[in-house]
This record gives sequence, C-alpha cells and structure tokens, in this order.
Amino acid sequence: MLKRRRRAVAVLRKLLTCAICFIALLALLSVHLHFFPSSQVPGFFDSHKLPAQREFKHQRLSTENSWTQEIVPPHLSKAPVASRKLGSANLVPGPEKLWKPPSNRDFLPCVEPSVNYTSPVESRGYLLVHTNGGLNQMRAGICDMVAVARIINATLVIPELDKQSFWQDTSNFSDVFDEDHFINALAKDVKVIKKLPKELATATKIVRHFRSWSGMDYYEEEITTLWEEYQVIRAAKSDSRLANNNLPLDIQRLRCRACYQALRFSPKIEDLGKLLVDRMRSHGPYIALHLRYEKDMLAFSGCTHDLSPAEADELRMIRENTSYWKVKEIDPLEQRSKGFCPLTPKEVGIFLSALGYPSKTPIYIAAGEIYGGDSHMSALQARYPLLTSKEKLASVEELEPFVNHASQMAALDYIVSVESDVFVPSYSGNMARAVEGHRRFLGHRKTISPDRKGLVRLFDKLDQGTMKEGKNMASRIIEMHKRRQGSARKRKGPISGTKGMDRFRSEEAFYVNPLPDCLCQRELPNGNMTSIFR
Repeated sequence: MLKRRRRAVAVLRKLLTCAICFIALLALLSVHLHFFPSSQVPGFFDSHKLPAQREFKHQRLSTENSWTQEIVPPHLSKAPVASRKLGSANLVPGPEKLWKPPSNRDFLPCVEPSVNYTSPVESRGYLLVHTNGGLNQMRAGICDMVAVARIINATLVIPELDKQSFWQDTSNFSDVFDEDHFINALAKDVKVIKKLPKELATATKIVRHFRSWSGMDYYEEEITTLWEEYQVIRAAKSDSRLANNNLPLDIQRLRCRACYQALRFSPKIEDLGKLLVDRMRSHGPYIALHLRYEKDMLAFSGCTHDLSPAEADELRMIRENTSYWKVKEIDPLEQRSKGFCPLTPKEVGIFLSALGYPSKTPIYIAAGEIYGGDSHMSALQARYPLLTSKEKLASVEELEPFVNHASQMAALDYIVSVESDVFVPSYSGNMARAVEGHRRFLGHRKTISPDRKGLVRLFDKLDQGTMKEGKNMASRIIEMHKRRQGSARKRKGPISGTKGMDRFRSEEAFYVNPLPDCLCQRELPNGNMTSIFR
C-alpha cells in the first residue's frame, strides 16, 4: 500500500514537472515571437535623424533625360513621431515633418493634346517676338508666344531675349536655352525657325503691343486680320499677353508642354545646375532660399526696413533714374505693412527657426548679389552657418562662363531651387512664382510661401519688445503657414469685386499653378476619382 502511494506521488511529481516545463516553454516562445530577425530590426535612432538622401527617393538625372522631364516623386513614408517628455515645451516638428512634401492628392501631369488636335498646317506668316524682363518673365512670355503662334497660325521665329533691362544681359536665346530641343519638341504644335527667311529681312513688319491677358477672340478676330496686309508680325512685348483662364484645354496644355518640356536650359547650364544639386545633396536634404534682397528689388519696391539713411537714398536715386519704372514716390512703411516688401535676411532667419529648421540645415541662397553684403547677412549666417550659393559651390573656372550674364546665373539658381527639398521665397516675384508652379507640376514639392503681412506684425512686436522669440511666436508662425506649403489645389480666380485689368491682375497666374489644366487626378482601381478638394 505504501509503495503504491509513493509510486503515485512520483508520477504526480513528473506530471507537474512536465506541466511546469511546458508552460515555461510556451512563455519563452511567446516572448521570442515579439522580436524581428536581426536583419529586420528597425533602427531606433533613425526617426531622430534628419532624413538621409536615399529616404527621399529622388530620381537621378541621366544624360538622356532632361531634369525638366522628371516624373512625380513618390510620397514619403510617414516615420514614427519621436516621443517627447510629458510637459515639454518643445513644439518643434520632428525632422520627418520638416521635410515631408504636402499631399499631391494623386494629381499627375497630363499635357498630351486631345484626339482632335492636329499638326500645324501651312502658316499664314511669321511671328517675331521681343521678350521683356528677367529670366522668368521672359520664360513665361516665350511659352505664351508659342500658344499665340498656334492660335494665329504663325511660324514662330526664335524669340529675341531682352538686352535692355536693368541687368543689361547680352545673352542670346541659344546661350540660355537648348534651341534645337525647343524647335524639335514643338514640331507637332508650332513651326519654329531660327531666323526670318532672307527674302523677308527687308519686308514691312507690323509692330504690335498685344493686349494684356487676351483671350482667343482677340487673337482670332483682331490679330489674324493683320495677315491680309503683312507677312511678319512683331510682338513688342511678351509678358502677360495671354489670359490665365477660359482658354481651350489644348492651348493650356500647349503652354505647359512649352514651359516644362520644350523650354529647357542649354546643355552647359543644365550640366552645371545638376552638379550644384548633387553637391547640395551630399549634405542631405536642403532648403533653397530665394532671398530677394538685391539692389534692383529694393529700389523698385521702395523697401528700406533695416537700411541706413545712406542706403535708402541710394535706392531712391536708382528708382528715380530708371525710366521704365513708373512709380517713383513710395512710402516704405506702408509697403512693408501691406506685405509688399521682401523679408530681410534677419527676418528669414527668425521665420525658419520658428518653423523648426535646426541650425545645421543646409541652405542654398538663390539670389544675385545681396545688397549690403555681409552687413545684412550676418544675422542669418549666425543662425544658419551652412549657407551656400552657386559662387561657393562651384569653382571659379566652372562659373566663369556665366558670371557676366544675369539670365544664365539665374538659370542655375532656378535648377537648384526646383530640385530642392524645400523652397522658400522671401518675396513673391517672377522667379518665386515660376519655381512654385514648376514644383507643383513635378508632384507638389514642398514650397513654403511666407505670409509677409502677418509676419511683419509679429516682427514689429519683436522690435518693440512686446514679444519674444520662443514657444508663443513659433506656434503662431507654424499655424499661420499650415496651408501655405504648396499642396494640391485649383488655381485661384480673380478677387471678388475687381474689374477691368485689375481683375486679371488679381488672378493667380497660369504658371504659378497649372492645376486643373495640366494636372489630372489619378483614377482609382474601382474607376472612381479621389476627392479633389477638402
């Protein structure tokens, strides 16, 4: 009897031991199932670093494909937000938010002509074009004249660049743009030739100032009648000669094909531009800052904030002595309070710091010679030591062919700006608008447009000592710019109540935002379209 009891206890002990071991084994297995193999372990510190170049998946530009023909970049994957201590006053966004582009809402470039679009028939005459303004004003004008040539059935002669403007640039079309590519790319749209035929060199030409922001009726009914008497029409100016809206879709898409596909820069400019981009990329993601603080800009706008009396007098004299600048008397305080002045370098530094960009951020200065030089750049340089420019990135030998040609120098800035991770213009001038539109076309790359009117009020409080830099100011600036980062939206129409030419001036320019004409929404698998606007 005693032996049986001992045997039963021994069996029970074995059963309990086995049960305990089995439970322990299950527990151990359940713990291990929560771990990834070593090759798949997520890097804990990755979310705390500035994104590496590979995270942006920027397409490398081959020699065969122009940088103007890039396809839409893929969305950035959303990295986990770094944890913050409870009660922390640090409102600075994580690195992944600072560099992440806005949603493109599935809009993709769509510039192909309709099924009813035909190749150009025999033209009725020749269109000569004298462009006006700086690089980006001329670019927009050239693309509009391509569309005008199509409308009036003209052969377009390669446009003449402006050599009489403030910059006194002697560059010809082929110095700035790829002439052969321009002609070939538009072969199915408009016939383009390099020079007027010799037999027409002495022919009588009609010179016309095409009416600003004109539609189809003006060109079809008024301008085409000139062919009855003349073989050559000369457009005295090219800027803003075509309406932004209410044009046939094929004409709008032709403008986009001209701007974003046909009108690429000359090989020497494009090659150095790509090289500058690669050199910026070697430091990681970067901001391209269009710092519009050159002498001509300040003189034209009448903005003198933070300038000495002697500097203000110099700018006033330049404005008075420049005959084609019509407005001479300007109140600088009123200009600034209305947001009509570019941000100063010091103000740009405060702005970027408030948005959360750290001092180690690489910044490319896309600009000409900054007025006052180091005396006005010191505050920005102190905040952001990694400031650079084409003059610093390129060697003297590399830059030498371009230095005396403002349009060619501006083209280099344009390339680096379009390719940047974030583009920030200190003023909404011609280059800022052109770059913003190009970045929208290429996938709505992040473009932060400062609310200058709102910022001036905050900066004035700083100067008066009624506000300090810190949490309060940063939160107000961040909130102010949540909807100013280049996300997909329809082009803005005229301001309500405006009439005549003021109505056209108040519209958002076509090349600032080519949506909806040249950007179409991707179709979902079920055949539906994603919602366009929120």
